[in-house]
Amino acid sequence: MKIIFSEKCLEYSWPGHIEGPERVEKAFEFLKRKHEFLKPKPASVEDLLKVHSKEYVDLIRNARAGSYLDGDTPVPENIYEYACLSAGGAILAAREKGFSLMRPPGHHAGRDGKALGALTLGFCYFNNIAIAVKSLDLPTLILDIDGHHGNGTQEIFLGDPKVTYISLHRYPHYPGTGLRSQGNCLNFPLSYPTGDSLYLKTLDKALSQVGMESIEVVGISAGFDAHQGDLASLGLSVGCYREIGRKVGALGKSTFGVLEGGYIGENISRDVHELTQGLEER
Repeated sequence: MKIIFSEKCLEYSWPGHIEGPERVEKAFEFLKRKHEFLKPKPASVEDLLKVHSKEYVDLIRNARAGSYLDGDTPVPENIYEYACLSAGGAILAAREKGFSLMRPPGHHAGRDGKALGALTLGFCYFNNIAIAVKSLDLPTLILDIDGHHGNGTQEIFLGDPKVTYISLHRYPHYPGTGLRSQGNCLNFPLSYPTGDSLYLKTLDKALSQVGMESIEVVGISAGFDAHQGDLASLGLSVGCYREIGRKVGALGKSTFGVLEGGYIGENISRDVHELTQGLEER
């Protein structure tokens, strides 16, 4: 599976912040020996406006470097450009059936920013996977395996007849959303330690509730912070990610992935590789 990556996403950081370049840099160093790489171009304003309001796009574009959007989400120098490049990575991943190994992440960002009553943006600026799905404009299943609920993605696609959203996430936990399913958004809150076996059984249950005959594309909102020891751990092992890949690959749909959370670089390296290998074992 092709990996979408630009070293530009390593250029920015914020002192002491957990969402730093090291988590992606370690993954790149590991994966470059195993995968073909493609470089993305930034998403256009038109791409962003398919998902976000003009007022919100302007807020990110004009945010003062050195400030905070909220308690979790700082404004490094040139963050608008980095966020556009990350969104562009997701678009390219969708077109190439690849995996975008880019930062910043995106699934907490709603149409106008904070989503479903959450207090913060959770390190996110633009909703990368939502922008990618809108760029394809095809019937899509979004499978969110990040340990946190993708409240921004749910808000954006709730009621959209072309999109089904599934999230398996830790609850109670940040952002405090996703306790129940609603319409086309199917939520499966789990407690720590869920472990591989129960997680995979829950994934089977979730996928069984989707009318796959109408789905053309699967987009994986691929956070790895449900891994044992990470920020929203559900006690998952590296082997669980290969099994997730196998189950998604068995659906027989065009599939792509977009990096969300996951803050232990060594784990992300192996988890991405195992997930992509599982996808290719269809």
